[in-house]
Amino acid sequence: MWPDEYDYVLNDAEEVVLEAPASVDEDGLEVEAIHRSALKVRLSQQDFERIWPLAETRYRLDGRFSGKAITLITNNPHYHTWHPADGGSVEGVSDSGVKYTTKYVVAYFLLDDVREPAVPA
Repeated sequence: MWPDEYDYVLNDAEEVVLEAPASVDEDGLEVEAIHRSALKVRLSQQDFERIWPLAETRYRLDGRFSGKAITLITNNPHYHTWHPADGGSVEGVSDSGVKYTTKYVVAYFLLDDVREPAVPA
């Protein structure tokens, strides 16, 4: 199961479809077309670093995505186009008047239906 303490990461997630046409790579190998459901998120660099250890592992979801599972894309060569990328930054001023910058990352989670029943631990 997706850890409850990171539920906020998915609050503003956007459902998208990852699409890429079939092609031939530099080694002459055919690469199949990609059509996969995914969640696109924009989160702070700090939050992304917190969830990094969860990368490339499939997690079941509850709540609005109940019955689904996600896998954070980080270094899978088939999904290179959707590896984490710069999400810009936002300047701000704290209550004490100190200026700060929050850096963001755009990341994608593969989104799949869960077909097998969960067994309570």
